[in-house]
Amino acid sequence: MSGPGGTAPQGRPVYSISAVARMLDVPVATLRTWEDRYGQVVPARNASGHRLFSRDQVEQLAFVRAQMSQGASAADAHRLLAERAETGLPLAPRAARPAHRLLILVAESDPYAAEFEEYFLKTEGFEVQVALGEDAARDAFASAAPAVVIVEVLISGGEGLALCRFFREQDGVAVVVVSAVDVTERAFDAGADAFLCKPLDPLQLVSTVRDLLRSSAFLAR
Repeated sequence: MSGPGGTAPQGRPVYSISAVARMLDVPVATLRTWEDRYGQVVPARNASGHRLFSRDQVEQLAFVRAQMSQGASAADAHRLLAERAETGLPLAPRAARPAHRLLILVAESDPYAAEFEEYFLKTEGFEVQVALGEDAARDAFASAAPAVVIVEVLISGGEGLALCRFFREQDGVAVVVVSAVDVTERAFDAGADAFLCKPLDPLQLVSTVRDLLRSSAFLAR
């Protein structure tokens, strides 16, 4: 596990296509068109056929989006992306801390894991509220309106995916599912924006939350 000053794992599929579309303010259909037409950023697929993007791929798509916002065509933006890949030039600066405090709800089954997540998220400037059960998580969500919810699959005896479905039905919240067991397919089927395996890497946790909030430097306009 790497600490806050280390390097986060970048190549593992983490994000759903709908989450990436919201991060980049690009229609889902456009992301599919870019994949089919240019073949530069090809996400993984789970058994249900969902497209799953790694953080590297989100960074690549953010680069394409930035080039197009400056007047480049989609074809030229993907050509520039290919050139950057060949030369090894970085696509963007490091992510910055959020400019203002945003609330993150941690719905956990393990108080020690919740304390771990709370510590690193607070270190990065977020407000954090912890709920150690399904009912507490629903109540906290109703009263606090968090920007991101982190849901442990085993909360309240395995109600995490049901909670994910509940949160997915709400407007304006991003959902990260975490589990020590690889339930990637079930998590995305339940509507998760991102899935992280335990034990959590603190830098990956923070980076994932930032990305979903569009507060990473490489997603800034």
